[in-house]
Amino acid sequence: MDKTLRETIKDIVKNHLNSGKGNCYGQCLTAVGWVGGTLPELYEEDGMIELPMADVAGGAIVTGAALAGDRPIYVVRYQGFQWYNAVSIINYAAKCKEMWGTTAPIFVRSISMNGGVGPVAGSSHHSIYYRMPGLKILSPMTPKEYIYAYETFMNDDEPYYISEHRKSYDNKEELENIINDTADFTIFPISITRLEMKKLINLCDSENIKINIIHQLWIKPFIPKDEWITSLKNSKFGGIVTDDDYEDGCIGSIANKLSIASNKTVYTLGLEPRTAGFHSNVDNLPPDAEKIINFLKVIKNG
Repeated sequence: MDKTLRETIKDIVKNHLNSGKGNCYGQCLTAVGWVGGTLPELYEEDGMIELPMADVAGGAIVTGAALAGDRPIYVVRYQGFQWYNAVSIINYAAKCKEMWGTTAPIFVRSISMNGGVGPVAGSSHHSIYYRMPGLKILSPMTPKEYIYAYETFMNDDEPYYISEHRKSYDNKEELENIINDTADFTIFPISITRLEMKKLINLCDSENIKINIIHQLWIKPFIPKDEWITSLKNSKFGGIVTDDDYEDGCIGSIANKLSIASNKTVYTLGLEPRTAGFHSNVDNLPPDAEKIINFLKVIKNG
């Protein structure tokens, strides 16, 4: 039976600790649930380091650990908390290689979730890291993608920001691109919006809208492939980048790069520019298949 993404992450962390490659740091790691079941049931003597409940300090501690020769896995339970945790990582760990020739490789597990988590904790926030040099960003949503992200990190010497999403943890399936010779739109989904693509295909079929889907694992560096640009050029109405982050963040930059390379209009669809509340009536959720199809219909109909 194929493993879920949750089980895959758990195995990676366990192997990382047991093989002596590094320690795992974070808050309440050994509490009930073991971070959504993504951590092995190990303790401090095994390398599971519980950090104090001071978010700014955590990033500094793991940066120091990396500078001392550790390869830390740093678990941040809510991506919104990166506003506190990112300080030392992006201002020291990401810059020390260029400035002093000293590397600080950190595997930052930044976990997103949506729905009822309020104005601070929810959604993806990879845009906080996106504008800073010296680090890389991936958003794996499948088991093979996560293995690739970890192995790539282990063969590199820079900090990696791994943008996870709790709703992907049960996923066992790999996500394949769909590219036709002609289409109305080419969709570039990021993060949890990628898991809406199967439903979107069915909705588009019912509305006679032809789409290409090009799943995005790498966020930074973002290097569009020739095949993607050709797909965009052949798309009647251009493209759209979807994400679980705000539209004024990295997806705006990615859409601009795609647009320049293809000379086609590339739209963005992410979080609305407003603060999320706890109640469903005032929440701010990523675009689902229904919202995406409605957006496509508006564009197609002028």
